Amino acid sequence: MRKWSTEELHRDHQPTRISERLLRPRKTQNVSDAVLGGIDGCVTTFAVVSGVVGAGLPSSVALILGFANLFADGFSMAVSNFESQRSHQDFIDSIVRSEETHIDIVPEGEQEEIRQIFSRKGFEGETLEAIVSTITEDRSLWIDTMLSEEHGVQRTSSSPWSSALATFSAFIAVGTVPLLPFLFPSLDLQEKFIISAGLSGVMFFLIGMLKSLAFNKPLIVSGFRTLLTGGTAAGLAFYTGYLLRDIFGVAMA
Repeated sequence: MRKWSTEELHRDHQPTRISERLLRPRKTQNVSDAVLGGIDGCVTTFAVVSGVVGAGLPSSVALILGFANLFADGFSMAVSNFESQRSHQDFIDSIVRSEETHIDIVPEGEQEEIRQIFSRKGFEGETLEAIVSTITEDRSLWIDTMLSEEHGVQRTSSSPWSSALATFSAFIAVGTVPLLPFLFPSLDLQEKFIISAGLSGVMFFLIGMLKSLAFNKPLIVSGFRTLLTGGTAAGLAFYTGYLLRDIFGVAMA
C-alpha cells in the first residue's frame, strides 16, 4: 500500500475524485495468498533438503522427495485455500438468503433491527427515521447493512479460483529455489546444502520485504521476521534428520 503525500490526499478527496473512486469496482488482492504459498513452498522444500542432509542421505533423495513434496503439497495447499474461500462465500450466501427471507416475512422486525442498530450509533428522532427509511427502501442496501452491522461480514468479489492459483503458483515458483543446487552433480552435498540455505534465506527475506511493500510495513523488520520463521522450520528438519540418522544407524552418503 503506497504512502500518500498531504497534497495527494487533499487532491484525492475532492468531491469529483471521491465520486469517481466510489463508482469503481472493488479491487481484489491475492497478495496474502501468494505470500502464504511462497513461504510454505520454500519451507517445505528446504525442510526436505535439511532433513536429507541432516540424515546423511544422497542428494538424489533430496531432489526426489523435494519435487514430490513440492507438487503434492502445492496442490493440496491450493485446494485447501480454494475450499476455505468457497466455504466463506457459501457462509455469506446463506446469511443473505436468511436475511432475504426475514425481510419478506417480517419486514417490520427487520426495520426495527435497522432502527436499533443506528440508534446505538447515536442517531435519534427524525434523523434516525430518515436513515431507516432510506436503507429499507433499497433491498440490496438493506441486506448489505444487515450483513455488516448485524453479522460483521461483507459481500466479497474475491474468487476462490484466483486465490488457489496465486497460492499454487507462488508455492511452486519459490519452492523450487532450494532444490536448484541439487541439479548440479559437480557440487558435493555440503556445497549444495550451503547454496540451498543461502538461496532459501534470500527468498524468505524477499517474501517478507514484498509483503511489507504491499501492506506498508517496515521492510527490514518484515524481511527478518519471515527469514526467522523459515529458518526455524528448516533447523527443526535438519536436527530431526540428524537425530534419526543416529537412532536408526543410517550410513552417510
